[in-house]
Amino acid sequence: MVVVAARVESLAQSGLDAIPTEYIRPVEERKDMGDALEVVKAQIKEGTRQIPVVDLRDFNSENKEIKRACVESVRKAAEEWGVMHIAGHGMSVELLEKVQKVGKQFFHLPLEQKERYANDQASGNIQGYGSKLSNNSSGQLEWEDYFFHLIHPEEKADFTVWPKEPSDYIEVTKEYGKQLRGLAAKVLSILSLGLGLDEDRFDRELRGSEDLALQLKINYYPKCPQPDLALGVEAHTDVSSLTFINTNGVPGLQVLKDDRWITAECIPDTVIVHIGDSLEILSNGKYKSVVHRALVNKEKVRISWAVFCEPPEKLMLRPLEELVSEDTPAKFTPRTFFQHFEQKLLFKKSFIASGKTK
Repeated sequence: MVVVAARVESLAQSGLDAIPTEYIRPVEERKDMGDALEVVKAQIKEGTRQIPVVDLRDFNSENKEIKRACVESVRKAAEEWGVMHIAGHGMSVELLEKVQKVGKQFFHLPLEQKERYANDQASGNIQGYGSKLSNNSSGQLEWEDYFFHLIHPEEKADFTVWPKEPSDYIEVTKEYGKQLRGLAAKVLSILSLGLGLDEDRFDRELRGSEDLALQLKINYYPKCPQPDLALGVEAHTDVSSLTFINTNGVPGLQVLKDDRWITAECIPDTVIVHIGDSLEILSNGKYKSVVHRALVNKEKVRISWAVFCEPPEKLMLRPLEELVSEDTPAKFTPRTFFQHFEQKLLFKKSFIASGKTK
């Protein structure tokens, strides 16, 4: 018999008018919060500046000036925003639609079937179907369920935790991992050139003697009766080098820019890429690891497919020597990727224990 754990999906379908107190965000976090659908409409009406859009097709141009302009647009977005919409990414619309289709089909399964893939956070088994069942850095819970697993390299993937339903989930997701690895290489090449480095510098440094690990997290944000009080995911930066995001066309992503939360519009035929901590460290702070969070809404379920491109655990993260000088000293102390990840977790735990968020 399958034991069904508490899930946000079940909570949302119970017909409640008010969310439980453990999901209510502290007052100091509520700046620019609200129903994501309404927040986006208000920003459009106000003419709020938006996350930049870059087109990677020009990087393949034989015209050096056109190619250089592409590099410059990506560099500027990475330095000023730490996030951008990418057009001309090279992945087919058909593949992206298939990725969304199989993800939606999994989350549309009865809860008892999804629970067969449940992870066990307490024992360290984080891959699989889950919810944030323990407090985060704020001391509150997040309004989302998710499915998390490694999709690249294939030889390191544990296919026993991948959904068997729908039947084409594995085939589609494996292909997605391959194509995203190619896109990550292209973006890293452009970002390397943007700082005057060899084209393969960032990719070579980040993969070390192994390869980048691509971790997929499908985020499922149910409808929420009080979206002005809850967050799908609380404010944070990613430990990855890059994070790619694809969505079902429902807005919710917010990024912090100049002390204001900007809600990303959904732009057809683009994917979003974030700069993460690992790349910020290697670039000596020139590229910004963007602070971001996820809003929820009353009317529509939001689903996002986030892929974190992470270096090997033992890889030493430090500013590249080419980017360090007397005028620009190193801003970060050396640490392995695993140490950086652990430090962030310890900081969150100590933050909760101190009671500073209460």
